[in-house]
Amino acid sequence: MLRIATIQMCSTARVEDNLRQASQLLTEAAEESANLAVLPEYFPIISDVETDKLAIQEEFGNGPLQKFLSDKATELGLWIMGGSLPIRTNNSNKVASSCLLYAPDGKCFARYDKMHLFDVCVNKDEKEAYNESSTIVAGSDIVVAETPLAKIGFSICYDLRFAELYREMISRGATVITVPSAFTFSTGRRHWQMLLSARAVENLCFVVASNQCGQNTANRRTWGHSMIIDPWGDVLCSLEDKPGVACADIDLSRLNELRSSFPALDHRVL
Repeated sequence: MLRIATIQMCSTARVEDNLRQASQLLTEAAEESANLAVLPEYFPIISDVETDKLAIQEEFGNGPLQKFLSDKATELGLWIMGGSLPIRTNNSNKVASSCLLYAPDGKCFARYDKMHLFDVCVNKDEKEAYNESSTIVAGSDIVVAETPLAKIGFSICYDLRFAELYREMISRGATVITVPSAFTFSTGRRHWQMLLSARAVENLCFVVASNQCGQNTANRRTWGHSMIIDPWGDVLCSLEDKPGVACADIDLSRLNELRSSFPALDHRVL
């Protein structure tokens, strides 16, 4: 049995405050006997100034944000997924939005760079628009990490709208797919749970979604409602609109039984 914690945060532009919040919530996850804890997208910083993330970018393998994740994994004896943090690229004006998975020995086990960038106008009347590609370089590699816990597929936030990514992760053996996010309030209230449920049911997998919540900045409000959904579409645990931790026990033997008795994945034609 695998116990997973989804962690919900209200990150702001103050990195030290965000790390303090993350540390407290990770400790709570460990106290609830979680094996794996998933932090949300942009856990170290959310700012109305998109270039603020460039000021805290790190070389992959070195830097205070990565040290924080490594140290907490070792201290708590916990697998930790750092939802996303800015990793340096060859473009001095852009970073990778990287999700890093740390093992309990403190080593980085896997890295995924966000593939689909959120360049959208959510609400023209309220001038709510986002342009991630102005400061982020899109990733190109699909990642399924074969950990001692499970085969974990990686995705981040806007990736959730692209079903073909999840299908490919399933083809590579994923049984658990993680979705650290900073889903906006306006899109989250309409699409968040609908999309998460669809990805879980159509792929007969567990989906772990850790979201940002609340009023992160003057102009940024996120939806919250982090949750873990099983392959049949049942919500195993969830949060509402405040920072916190929710845990669920994942029975991979049940998943295998379900895939055997309901072999929709074997019936694919395309």
